Amino acid sequence: MSKEEFDNNRWDFEKLSVRYQDILLGLGEDPDREGLLKTPERASKAMQFLTQGYTMDADEILRSAMFREEYSEMVIVKDIEVYSLCEHHLLPFFGKAHVAYIPNGYIVGLSKIPRVIDVYSRRLQVQERLTDQILQSINSTLKPLGVAVVIEARHMCMMMRGVQKQNSVTTTSAFTGEFERQETRSEFLNLISSNLH
Repeated sequence: MSKEEFDNNRWDFEKLSVRYQDILLGLGEDPDREGLLKTPERASKAMQFLTQGYTMDADEILRSAMFREEYSEMVIVKDIEVYSLCEHHLLPFFGKAHVAYIPNGYIVGLSKIPRVIDVYSRRLQVQERLTDQILQSINSTLKPLGVAVVIEARHMCMMMRGVQKQNSVTTTSAFTGEFERQETRSEFLNLISSNLH
């Protein structure tokens, strides 16, 4: 299937609903029983919402709110809620992201950082790629002196199935520019660990 065909079929509710009905049948369920009558339609709408990031452009979101400013100290947005779907099991993973950048002539509206996270988290993902995509988008669009991203998440594929470890947390990080220096990285990590608010 070509990318164009994929894009055209992505939000075909009827096709998605039929597939979800097939899944219910495959589980030995009766899609016509009262509780499941609208489940295929609901599941299709939920999947559209959970994967809406495919239709959004993170770089464009950032460009829409870039402002020239000579501020050149660290800007941190921390404790940003993250909800995504593991591409291996289609089960949720969720947690918090912490993002920092050091401006190099431009700052960005603070609400745009969480929106960039939503663009990439609302796709089928792995946490490692999600971390890197957020960093690359901010780095390539704002061209700051450095970017840092840390994500801490719990994965339902580990908690509900498989090893069933309820308290495990996965942490991923990515750094560019000034954040590759130990001093700057340590300052960032200390600030996201502290309770300043």
